[in-house]
Amino acid sequence: MSKRDYYEILEVSKNASAEEIKKAYRKKAIQYHPDKNPDDKSAEEKFKEAAEAYEVLSDPSKRQRYDQYGHAGVGGSAGGGFGGGMSMEDIFSHFGDIFGGGFGGFGGFGGGFSSRGGGRRVNKGTNLRVKVKLNLQEIANGVEKKIKVKKMVECKHCHGSGAADGSSHSTCSTCRGTGQVTRISNTILGQMQTASVCPTCEGSGKIITNKCTYCAGEGVVRDEEVLSINIPAGVEEGMQLQVSGKGNAARRGGVNGDLLVVIEEERHAELVRDGNDLIFNLMLSIPDAILGAPIEIPTIDGRVKVKIDPGTQPGRILRLRGKGLPEVNSYGRGDLLVHINVFIPKEVNKDDRKVVEKLRESEAFQPTGSNDDGGFFSRMKNMFE
Repeated sequence: MSKRDYYEILEVSKNASAEEIKKAYRKKAIQYHPDKNPDDKSAEEKFKEAAEAYEVLSDPSKRQRYDQYGHAGVGGSAGGGFGGGMSMEDIFSHFGDIFGGGFGGFGGFGGGFSSRGGGRRVNKGTNLRVKVKLNLQEIANGVEKKIKVKKMVECKHCHGSGAADGSSHSTCSTCRGTGQVTRISNTILGQMQTASVCPTCEGSGKIITNKCTYCAGEGVVRDEEVLSINIPAGVEEGMQLQVSGKGNAARRGGVNGDLLVVIEEERHAELVRDGNDLIFNLMLSIPDAILGAPIEIPTIDGRVKVKIDPGTQPGRILRLRGKGLPEVNSYGRGDLLVHINVFIPKEVNKDDRKVVEKLRESEAFQPTGSNDDGGFFSRMKNMFE
């Protein structure tokens, strides 16, 4: 498959300035960042594609070769071997300076790295996903839930450093404290320089000389934590809330992952949810449908009485405005829809049968109007004779 034009990817012109290219990349990176588009492979590929385009167009020499020879001028990929094989760690390492270490309000890719000054990378803890069940009352009013989560937390003995005394570190001799190693390779187009995570210190720039015995130098241990989560009113089944910094702690310091709270709805015994509306199926007796009656209807806030008019027909819908569920972060609220049905018994005793037969003979119980519907059926009959 042929590669897309790098200028097209970033949506800039071929004479765009370095600042315009940087601004365009920042916009694309925030739009398709994995934390903003969880489990979206398409967004992840676009995120990598934008990074590849920026890696070439932000470098004057690479941009010149690309303008002259196209993708072949940069070895068919970004910066000597990135392209489709570019990992999230590569992206955060090379372009962390664009976002000043904060990346537009989003964390790094789960379990990956985020950039900090000087190009050194620090670990980011992985995200956690938990499910929380809510009943309709909690969904209607919002609720604070306390949940117990098993997670990786900072080791209290070394304060997350991984070192026994909290300070027994030495500068990594492989990367000289930068956290990165640079490789230069000769190609037909000249020398190519690439940077990657230092394999010795794993990007920290330091080596622990005396590891903490409680966490084996990892800086984190598995434990339980009770978290209090405020869930807004109006949430729905499958909705996911993100609580920043409440996921797993990062190894040897760094940024905690996030807690992803997935909403599950408990089935209500009488009410059915339809968006922000609630539905109740009311089964009326024949006498109540004929004569009318006050009937109790369940709502989220308790039972209320409604008046059933005499002669109410099956299939009628009563709308109780504002008795549904609220919209998330909004002032709107749904309604309660009461679907009316009339109960017809399948069997009756001898006495009841006499009553029904007497009613059948009454004119009041004869259907009103003509079944002929203004001669429609007669006309249809004549068409086929």
